[in-house]
Amino acid sequence: MTATRIISENGLLRALPMAAAIDALRAALRSGTDPESDPPRTIVPVEHGQLLLMPAHRNRYAGVKIATVAPDNPAAGLPRVQGQYLLFDAPTLAPLALLDGIALTTVRTAAVSALAADMLAAPDARHLVVFGTGPQAHRHLEALRVVRPLTRVTVVGRTPTNVEHFVEAARRDTGLDVGPGAPSAVATADLVACCTTARTPLFDGTLLMPHATVMAVGSHERGSREVDSATVRGCTVVVESRSAAVREAGDLIPDLDSGHLDRESLVPLADLATGAATADPARPRLFKSVGMAWEDLAVAGAAYEAAEEEHSDPPTHGG
Repeated sequence: MTATRIISENGLLRALPMAAAIDALRAALRSGTDPESDPPRTIVPVEHGQLLLMPAHRNRYAGVKIATVAPDNPAAGLPRVQGQYLLFDAPTLAPLALLDGIALTTVRTAAVSALAADMLAAPDARHLVVFGTGPQAHRHLEALRVVRPLTRVTVVGRTPTNVEHFVEAARRDTGLDVGPGAPSAVATADLVACCTTARTPLFDGTLLMPHATVMAVGSHERGSREVDSATVRGCTVVVESRSAAVREAGDLIPDLDSGHLDRESLVPLADLATGAATADPARPRLFKSVGMAWEDLAVAGAAYEAAEEEHSDPPTHGG
């Protein structure tokens, strides 16, 4: 029996660079993955937060992510979200790998945003406004640099010290023009990445330029909103799946419920990937992500294959 491979955060990041994660998601959609067939996320309320269960199955692999959300953890210096991902061989359902679930989530969320941006954003998009200073904000900067020639980054956050640390790290790591800013910076943004746990909108959507692309990824909760109705109603809205968006996308649900946004007008990401749909170039674009199990599976499978290849390389000997 083959031992289950353990893939840590460092192992995942080493085995699967961001560009490869983006390619894995693109390949999954182009090879026929139907996000509409994903089982709904199971959310179990517990005393101090939530237990989340996200299974998926396709072709070579099956997998399940078990995650927890503990809102009070950050105040105690602990992660808000924790978890693990178990990858199985599809034909035998034998376990293949146990992956760091949070590293996987952070990478796949940024990678799916970058995939959407690659299909929606202006080819010469250079100015990114990022809301948030946590791991998702860092990974989104990394991922969006893969698909667009960024030169300027404006960071908007609630805590000045966190913004300062983010700016310093981003300048050091990227060499880009990175600085703090206010929500009004979206008025000159080519790309806007919303990577927060905000319950109320972060900026005024009427400020967006016609060519702007917004990615809202912070939550799968019905009561959370990172973007306002002006953004939702003024943009072409792209989603991972219509059913998941109607069920979980707090940014969209108020306008869906009021009739200002029609379910059938939501553009599935798969339709963009396969060329079945395009976005109106005269309007801003909004990609609303809730995070889905097919994304975890695609990235976990690619990471496992890369790790297996890495460890199967024959040793080299000096002469």
